[in-house]
Amino acid sequence: MTPRGLLVVIAGPSGVGKGTVHGRVRAALPDSVLSVSVTTRPARPNEADGVDYHFVDRPRFEQMVADGELLEWAEYAGNLYGTPRRPAEAAVADGKVVVLDIEVQGALQVREQSTDALLVFLAPPSFAELERRLRTRGTEDDEAVDARLEVARRELAQRDLFDAVVVNDDLDRCVAEVLDAIAAARTVT
Repeated sequence: MTPRGLLVVIAGPSGVGKGTVHGRVRAALPDSVLSVSVTTRPARPNEADGVDYHFVDRPRFEQMVADGELLEWAEYAGNLYGTPRRPAEAAVADGKVVVLDIEVQGALQVREQSTDALLVFLAPPSFAELERRLRTRGTEDDEAVDARLEVARRELAQRDLFDAVVVNDDLDRCVAEVLDAIAAARTVT
């Protein structure tokens, strides 16, 4: 039996390791497809349109929302970000696995749009550990970290809305659990 295509969402609070887990999961799935997000933020010098993001202006993005072209979208730091619907749905229909690394609010939008998606919530081993990770990465000042922690409290309260909750305290075990959840979801008819 050929495994069915699947839309997988990996979400969780900032600092939980979504990007790392996403990369390892995609590397372990030979039939995974990268979903290139659309954004209104300007491209950075090392970024290419259509590779890193699809860069559009705000009116075009808003038209995409109005036309139902996005599975999910959100605004962060004054810029809009979203997941184009058509390429993700085409890849799933072709039997591929599309793995999204998005925020919790986006994951819940995907659930509203696609009840067949697998939503995986990455949780920290503790709130104290999440705070330690955010503060030691040194990318933001204390005020910004405090704001991220406040958002994290709300996101952690939504973990029961996901199909699977995986604690990211050991990367290898965490990735294995996510892969197991994907395998199980792909064999369900």
